[in-house]
Amino acid sequence: MEKWMCLGALGVSGLTLIVFLLDLVLKIPFGGLNMMVDILGAGASGLLAYLSLDAYFDVR
Repeated sequence: MEKWMCLGALGVSGLTLIVFLLDLVLKIPFGGLNMMVDILGAGASGLLAYLSLDAYFDVR
């Protein structure tokens, strides 16, 4: 169960990281409303990806 939760968090964080980076570079999903929100969101998504990957290796 813990492995699936770690992989689920990794998938969600990867998806949100892609969305924030696309909005930052191409202004596609949200029209590039606020660059600071995109940068902070991408950073938070990257941090969540790192933490979920680290937790996955600890569970394994």
